Amino acid sequence: MAAPASEPLVLLECLIAGTTHRAGLADYEPKLKVGQRLALVREADSSYDDWAVRVLTAEAKPFWLGYLPEGRNETIARLLDAGFPLEAQLNHKAWEEDWLHLEIEVLLIR
Repeated sequence: MAAPASEPLVLLECLIAGTTHRAGLADYEPKLKVGQRLALVREADSSYDDWAVRVLTAEAKPFWLGYLPEGRNETIARLLDAGFPLEAQLNHKAWEEDWLHLEIEVLLIR
């Protein structure tokens, strides 16, 4: 009999950076639900951040929400580069004037 799956390990809690620069996010926001899974995609060729990691919805046609914050993303980028199974989860969303505050957890799936 197989052992039950372990709970995911939380590696990072952070805000998604760059949400103010994502065209169409204000219109897409009502579809975002607290608790929903998000995908993490390495952007190794970024000219702005050597450790850039995009945060997208985990749908057939993903919506790009922003990035993991620069300065807090190196470990996650290295784990993605090494093939570790990572995903994120939306924990909180709120508008602060014209800024959509999206708080996530980055998870190692075990």
